[in-house]
Order: sequence, then C-alpha cells, then structure tokens
Amino acid sequence: MTATTTISTIAIDGPASSGKSTVGFQLAEQLGYLYFDTGVLYRAVTWAALQNNVDPYDADAATALAETLNIEVKAADQDDGRKNTVLVDGVDITWNFHTPEIDSNVSGIARNPAIRTLLTNKMREIGGNGKVVMVGRDIGTVVLPAADIKFYVTASAAERARRRYAEHQKNGVTSDYAEILASIEARDDADMNRAVAPLRAADDAHIIDSSDLGIAEVVAAMNAHIATAA
Repeated sequence: MTATTTISTIAIDGPASSGKSTVGFQLAEQLGYLYFDTGVLYRAVTWAALQNNVDPYDADAATALAETLNIEVKAADQDDGRKNTVLVDGVDITWNFHTPEIDSNVSGIARNPAIRTLLTNKMREIGGNGKVVMVGRDIGTVVLPAADIKFYVTASAAERARRRYAEHQKNGVTSDYAEILASIEARDDADMNRAVAPLRAADDAHIIDSSDLGIAEVVAAMNAHIATAA
C-alpha cells in the first residue's frame, strides 16, 4: 500500500500480547512509516530500575532514576529479528524486555504519573514529525488524541498468554503458562484501572479482536480502514 498524505499519524492501542506490536510493525513497513512501540520506554525504565536495585513500585525512587536515563529508540541496526534497537545509557537492551521479572514489574513504572509525563513528552516529540505508526496503551486517548486514525487491537487473555509463552520458548526463556496468564490478567487489571491514562479504546478507534485472526488478516483490516479514511 502506498502511504497517503492525509493519514500521517496512526495510533494503535491494546492490552499485553494482543499482537498490536507485530501488526503495527508490518503496517509501518508497508506504509514506509516509522514504527514506534512506546511500551519499550516503560520496559527500559523497568529494566534500569531492576539493574540498579530500585523498586519499580517506589514512585519517588523510580522517578528519580528515570530522570537520569538516556533512552534511545532507533531503527534496527542488527539483523536478528529486532524491530528497533533500544539503548539505555548506551547499553543495548533490545532483547531484555520480555522476561517474567520485567512483566511482573513494568506496571509499577507504567502507573507512575511523573514517569508517564516524562515518557509521554518523548513520544509526542516523535509523533509530531508525522508518518509514524505509534503503538502503546494510551496513544489514541492521551499521547496522540488527534491521530489521523486509531486502532484498538485486543484478544482473549488465554490467547495472549499462549502467545507470550510461545515467545518465551522461542527466545529460550524458561516460563510457566499458568503464571504468564495470571501475570497478563493482573497487568490488564492494573492498566485498565490505574488513575492516570487507563487502558481503553478511544471513542473513535477501530476495534479489532485478533483472537482468531492471523497477522496478515489484522494488517489487511487496518489497511482497509486507512484506505476508507484517506
């Protein structure tokens, strides 16, 4: 599909492991747009907190650390399957995101109002340049409320847990399906009920349930909506 001048900013939201990152990346490639998964910023701060023995749920300590970090999200610079290269203070942590320890602690960072403000400003700077597919949990509602088109990609908790378990196996990470399911359900509850920028579909978002859809089918549905809106 050829990118249009009328659809420049695309927001994709959804819960953990709904497939939003994968379809967002493919959509961006087809359009020739920048792909930016904002979740990596929260996971980068979580990783740094754990590395520095800072409790991610200690709001003041986590904020103080976040303010000192130099987080860079760049186009992939290695041919190892990565969608972006993520650096924290110059250290490549691209493949350190989806571990059970990060999964169980990232909500402490994500619900921290000061950190959300800090990272939201960074996201808006990138979104302001246009021609971007931005993926997260509050893109269409908070980060880019005026995005040209918005999607909310979801799936059942059981299917999302299966996907995360398969991802762990692929990357050689030891994990347990039941624990992953419990973690995803807990994360959903934390994301949807947090006081600041709770996870929800924007009123004008196109909702796509990916439970029984393949990646190509979801991307095709998005392209159809984009073609109609352009």
